[in-house]
Amino acid sequence: MPNLLILGGTTEANALARTIADLGIPASYSYAGRVDTPRSQPLPVRVGGFGGAEGLARYIQDHGITHVIDATHPFAAQMSRNAIDACNSTGVPMVALTRPAWAQQGGDRWHPVLDVPAAVGALSGPAQRVFLAVGRMHLEEFTAQPQHRYLLRLVDEPRALPLPNADVVVSRGPFTVEGDRALMERHGTQMVVSKNAGGTGARAKLDAARALGISVVMIDRPALPQRTELSSVAQVLDWLAHSGVNLGV
Repeated sequence: MPNLLILGGTTEANALARTIADLGIPASYSYAGRVDTPRSQPLPVRVGGFGGAEGLARYIQDHGITHVIDATHPFAAQMSRNAIDACNSTGVPMVALTRPAWAQQGGDRWHPVLDVPAAVGALSGPAQRVFLAVGRMHLEEFTAQPQHRYLLRLVDEPRALPLPNADVVVSRGPFTVEGDRALMERHGTQMVVSKNAGGTGARAKLDAARALGISVVMIDRPALPQRTELSSVAQVLDWLAHSGVNLGV
């Protein structure tokens, strides 16, 4: 009997969960716990970390997990590394459901950087109005550049902000180009800082920046060990079928 573990928190993970639930395949869905109000799921949900790769390996063994699908955010690198290590140590098959990275288009004014510290360094210089679209986990690092007026778009209302010179918009995607363009115009945005998350739900800010001629500091994805990566729910279902799971279709 299969028993899937979906490491989720993304649009792709949510779509997979709905499909798996509709097919009646036993599975559970795991949130990292970084969002106060996670979306409800049609599968049993757990919230919080596992305690590193060893803790995840114990969870896999204790709960009889037969397959792991890592559908976490492309920048949840430590979780993905832990999943790779845990599945290697337990012998449980694993696949990643991940969205392709964004690529520059004509008219884009991207300044690619390797990581968040490099993005912080790229903001040295005179004060500007910066749309800091990196999530709440990295805000502390940008206190090294306090001269800017920051626009922050967060899923949850922040309890405290390390950046005193900031405007906060609490909103959950997907977003539209028209809406993001209006947001940037309203706040006088002169620069966007973004992780190269890929997908469609958060791409609108890049299209809006292109239309407005605004430069984008684009943070590259972290490097991960070798793993099998798929980009659609249909591909994951095919992988499950080839690994012995009866999909009932």
